[in-house]
Amino acid sequence: MSEGEDDPRLSAEGELALARLALDQGDLRHAAGHVAGAIAYAPTMPEVHETLARIAAISGGGIDLFPLEQHVFVGAVVARAHLLAAAGRAGEGLELLAAATGHTPQADWAGVPWVTEPELAERLDPERGARILMQVCAAVPDPVPKAARAPLRPYLTLARHAVTVHTEHGLLLGAASALARRVGEVELAIRWADRGVRAQPSKLGEVWLGYAYRSAGRTREALAALGRAVEHDPDDLAVYADIAGTLADNGRLDEALAWIDRALARDPTFDCAVHTAHRLRHQRDGRVGHLVALADFTRDHPDDSHEHGDLAECCRGRPWLGQLTPAGGPAVEALRRLTATDQPTGGPPLRLPAPPPPSALRTLSVSRPGLRVAAAEVTGPDPRTPRRAGVRPLWRYTGDGVVPLVPKPSAVAVERIQQLAHPAWPHPPAAYDAAVGLATLDGVDLLGLLAHPPAAPPTALGIVLGQDPSLWVRCVQVWACLGLLHHRTDEPWAGSTRRRMLLDLVWGVEDWTTEAALFALVTAAWVDPSVRPDVAGVMAARLADAVTVGRERPVPILVSLAHLALATPDLDEASTVLAGQVIGEPPAAHPLRRLWRRLTRRLRRR
Repeated sequence: MSEGEDDPRLSAEGELALARLALDQGDLRHAAGHVAGAIAYAPTMPEVHETLARIAAISGGGIDLFPLEQHVFVGAVVARAHLLAAAGRAGEGLELLAAATGHTPQADWAGVPWVTEPELAERLDPERGARILMQVCAAVPDPVPKAARAPLRPYLTLARHAVTVHTEHGLLLGAASALARRVGEVELAIRWADRGVRAQPSKLGEVWLGYAYRSAGRTREALAALGRAVEHDPDDLAVYADIAGTLADNGRLDEALAWIDRALARDPTFDCAVHTAHRLRHQRDGRVGHLVALADFTRDHPDDSHEHGDLAECCRGRPWLGQLTPAGGPAVEALRRLTATDQPTGGPPLRLPAPPPPSALRTLSVSRPGLRVAAAEVTGPDPRTPRRAGVRPLWRYTGDGVVPLVPKPSAVAVERIQQLAHPAWPHPPAAYDAAVGLATLDGVDLLGLLAHPPAAPPTALGIVLGQDPSLWVRCVQVWACLGLLHHRTDEPWAGSTRRRMLLDLVWGVEDWTTEAALFALVTAAWVDPSVRPDVAGVMAARLADAVTVGRERPVPILVSLAHLALATPDLDEASTVLAGQVIGEPPAAHPLRRLWRRLTRRLRRR
């Protein structure tokens, strides 16, 4: 990194020095390039604008020195905007500033005197002003986080001046309301939107008023305004979806679904209505089939009107739909206790009521070297024995320990998994897509990652996950199994190597890799409808087997298997009921939930 690169003002000064040198040599083209660089570093720095004015004076305006090419630099766009304003073409200049804000919303591109002077509003056509404000609104979230609002304040000042001059322009008042709402000026947004619909009643004006009321928590008025919008244009089904979302957010789910049904009756393929319908139906009964249907719709309709977050919203924080579940069982609880208290590993052995899963045992041995483990005799089916004969084992038990039967992964595989492994994902199809980064790894490498998980990387995420060694190991195993889904994809599913490798893990010894392999199968069923009957059958059989074993001895992975079952597309009703019975209603203070909240809270803080 060159000197000053992390100090925007110092970097701008360096660019200005080069610009002045180029000017002294009569090289206007290079001078313009360096000024564009300076503006990108410090868009409101007075010396930058003085140098830009000097270039304009020498070159007869300077606009042509900053052409709008196909891959134009944002600093050049902003410089051209200022020169256009100086040449009396402020409307064009504002459009370019709005484009720069769309490119980098956190930069203070508009924080210059000519944007906020009252006289500008008198010269600006109100239609154009409205479009510029809408352009800015489209580039930022609703609402904008408080820390990110300062660069938008000049646009709000422009809006104030504009609606003062054009007091009866409905489109301008509505667009100004939309901007005010985004920057937290909710009461101002209501006043401007209300003025707009009174001056020029319209569907869009009522929508803006409804959004403003909704942001203020005035649900009744918001619904009334959105209802009037529907009266203006009964064919705009996006408003139906807005009304449904507002009703659902206020606990009126039946009314919300009625509005969505009205929209779907008009157009069963309208994306906003379809997304909202599946989200609300899942909210009503919790059935994963609604989310699978939404994923299918999204896959089959890649050209939606805009990006939707309904599927990710429904999956967020849900076991296996949006995140892995922390490991359970006495071995992991002991490991967390030892890690939290940093107890020495010498002394008497750690006594466990049953042999732990091999992944847990290996995590104990790696995390606490020298720790001895003594497990009680097995009652019921032996967890160290594969659940079905003929599977290829990943481990071999030796006394109180386990030995992997696969070689260690390559350095490339370790690097890839350290970059990719994460405890959360937007939804199963997104996890599948992300795992394509492991597609070039050999199957032996992926199995090696399961049995020889590398250490967590020295990143912020790795440091947080490293506080619970079992969580990082599970991340590695989940993503390695997702990688197996991308292994030899040219082979038909039924007889494929990837299916066989995953089934070996599913029916092997009772282990965390059982869960990871089942999640990979569930993910395959989400993205490929043709494999759903096969995956649903495997899941039903594995859950039933675990429940049967659980009647004779504890099964540490049983609750996790039940969550996996509830995430499985097209699972039969009996297995769905069985999974629900296994999960029950755990108490709010369940230790695994506490652990997950603590870890994710730390991660968010970073």
